[in-house]
Amino acid sequence: MTDEHTRVVTLLGREPRGGYEVVVRNQAGDPVVIRNRPLLADATPMPTLYWLVGDAEREAVSRLEAAGGVKEAEAAVDPAELAVAHERYAAERDTLLPSDHRGPRPTGGVGGTRQGVKCLHAHYAWHLAGGDDPVGRWVAARLEAEGDA
Repeated sequence: MTDEHTRVVTLLGREPRGGYEVVVRNQAGDPVVIRNRPLLADATPMPTLYWLVGDAEREAVSRLEAAGGVKEAEAAVDPAELAVAHERYAAERDTLLPSDHRGPRPTGGVGGTRQGVKCLHAHYAWHLAGGDDPVGRWVAARLEAEGDA
């Protein structure tokens, strides 16, 4: 087990269910966002491509969610722009599927949902990884305003 994998396990609090790579790190080099493979080892679909693992980031987003952030974000962003973001996320994930894969495929957009906002963590993770996500931008702005960014 590599030191990086050990750190990801510690941050997740469990062994990852499938393959992944660290795609965002903090200034100290610690993992903040991982990108999951779209299929687990047994070919089960994994709809959540980006996963927020950084302790500080995860805790800040959890506080935002606990304060009603999912409903606030859903009300604040343009539904049409969010729908397009879900489509982009799904398309990005689908490009990572093996070309010969014929079994079940991951479905939905950010966090596995097709519409609306399911999880601010998933949106923020994609945003940090460079995704064009209106909810991720909203989360980033809120965290910055609250001094958590």
